[in-house]
Amino acid sequence: MSTPRAAGTLLLPAEGGGTRAYTPRSEPPSTRTGGPPPTSRAVLAAAHVVADPRADVSPDGPAAVDWDATLAFRRHLWSHGLGVAEAMDTAQRGMGLDWPGAAELIRRSAAEAKAVGGRIACGAGTDQLTLPASLPQVRAAYEEQLAVVEAAGAQTILMASRALAATATSPDDYLETYGHLLRQASEPVILHWLGPMFDPALEGYWGSADLDAATDTFLEVVAAHPGKVDGIKVSLLDADREIALRRRLPAGVRCYTGDDFHYPELIAGDDHGFSHALLGVFDPLGPLAAEAVRALDTGDVRAFRALLDPTVELSRHLFEHPTRYYKTGVVLLAWLAGHQTHFTMVGGLQSARSLPHLARAYELADGLGLFPDPPLAAARMRALLTVHGVPQ
Repeated sequence: MSTPRAAGTLLLPAEGGGTRAYTPRSEPPSTRTGGPPPTSRAVLAAAHVVADPRADVSPDGPAAVDWDATLAFRRHLWSHGLGVAEAMDTAQRGMGLDWPGAAELIRRSAAEAKAVGGRIACGAGTDQLTLPASLPQVRAAYEEQLAVVEAAGAQTILMASRALAATATSPDDYLETYGHLLRQASEPVILHWLGPMFDPALEGYWGSADLDAATDTFLEVVAAHPGKVDGIKVSLLDADREIALRRRLPAGVRCYTGDDFHYPELIAGDDHGFSHALLGVFDPLGPLAAEAVRALDTGDVRAFRALLDPTVELSRHLFEHPTRYYKTGVVLLAWLAGHQTHFTMVGGLQSARSLPHLARAYELADGLGLFPDPPLAAARMRALLTVHGVPQ
């Protein structure tokens, strides 16, 4: 049954096919001004790309990127003191953005980072390969991408490889491949373990579907190459496993949480240590996340948790199953927040989440005060609802 709409309210989809009234926030939230990078934790946001909605492209063709809007969003993140993790899963790497597009993104973003003094780390993988591939081909693909990242002057994130997952027959294949890459890397890298909830093709990474065995192999890679690993980025959505893993890391090797379900407690840490952050959810949460971690810099854990704990409901919603489509909600929120002029994604992935899912994302974000201009966000959400057949 549909609910009548009072002036100033939105009609959002309700369970059972009707609508429910929602009254948006009317006043702007407290202004979160820019600031220096946090000092107690390294914090990177995995940033999305902005599509060019005027380009005549097909979903399976090369991505058409609005470079001006894409780089402007990175400047937004840097202005708040966050680092940028570039050409990662959030940028639709392997889900609309191919390697030539990613290489261009890396070059442009690295140049922009140098111009503004922002931290940047970029993903190097093997997504230029067509499967099946041999181990020498996997290694060569990694080498090509590693060279592009280093030539751009960015830190390297060695991403998990679908091709390696499909080709490797034992943990030794991972040890050999990563060992070769780490020996030739000119600067310490971040190793990325992306779980199958983000990419089903990565099931059994590190040579085993047994996560305990996979963890042992992962740590063996780190331990065998002292001075070559700045940190590890763990995206398994398992807080207990991440904590146990970070306690086994060699001294000086950081753990960057990629857990978009448990990040407040993992970043806050415990008596035995803490996680740094490299998170897709920090794309929409950037200013708030930076403010929270700067509170942590002063030792104010309570203020940190008070700011970040309420965001977990939104994050869990954005990353709900199938988790790999979280990018759709991230881009929706960027549009509603005024960071881009449209809700269009490379590969047509704006259609990857349902209208009820998107409406709930809007409602949660509005409640958190994430939109600098709430009336603009409400007007854009009203237009989206209308074009999807929910009259306002």
